[in-house]
Amino acid sequence: MRRSLFIFIVAIVGTGILVSLGKWQVDRLAWKQDILAKIDARIQDPEIPLPLTFDAINDKYQSVVFDGRLRGDFIRVLASLKNVGAVNKVIAPVLVGDRTIMVDLGYIKEVNIASLSLQGTVSIKGNLHWPQEVDGYTPEPDKNRNLWFARETTAMAAHFDAENVLVVAKSLEPKPDKLTLMPLDTSGIPNDHLNYAITWFSLAMVWIAMSALFIWRTRQKVK
Repeated sequence: MRRSLFIFIVAIVGTGILVSLGKWQVDRLAWKQDILAKIDARIQDPEIPLPLTFDAINDKYQSVVFDGRLRGDFIRVLASLKNVGAVNKVIAPVLVGDRTIMVDLGYIKEVNIASLSLQGTVSIKGNLHWPQEVDGYTPEPDKNRNLWFARETTAMAAHFDAENVLVVAKSLEPKPDKLTLMPLDTSGIPNDHLNYAITWFSLAMVWIAMSALFIWRTRQKVK
């Protein structure tokens, strides 16, 4: 009897902990969905002229519009896209008056990179961004091949002698041949809280079932 009572108490406590963790993830899901909705709304805001100064926190995702001249040089960032495969993201400096602004022009397939020509005046609509994708496992850029392995705003700005901001283009006129734009959206921002919640609630159900089995077996032994 005492053993059954002990197992029952453990079952109640364990179930309570697991259910509370599941509930916490449900709350986190609502919080994350609200954040993503605000980011989406920010990305879709009407464009404003390119600001004179930038704030990486307050200006993140701000929609902007401006005209400039492609300087001609660029860096390529190795990436892999679902249903596409290996591609090169193209980051290029654009001259806007006496300013140099980095623009993410989307991606181009490896076979077309040699023929890419970035010249002339362009009209750009895009969103301000400050990606820092480098971690401890990211290789250093291969300067001989003009190949980078992640976008890092500060390092790219130093390379181009440009302002410390990246504009991710959503519209580019005229658009160089073979380039495919990759406008900012929230699809790349992880939101796994629903999966976590399902996991915790599933574990709670397993815990209840196992506890019930233990109690039943204990009572059978007593009989």
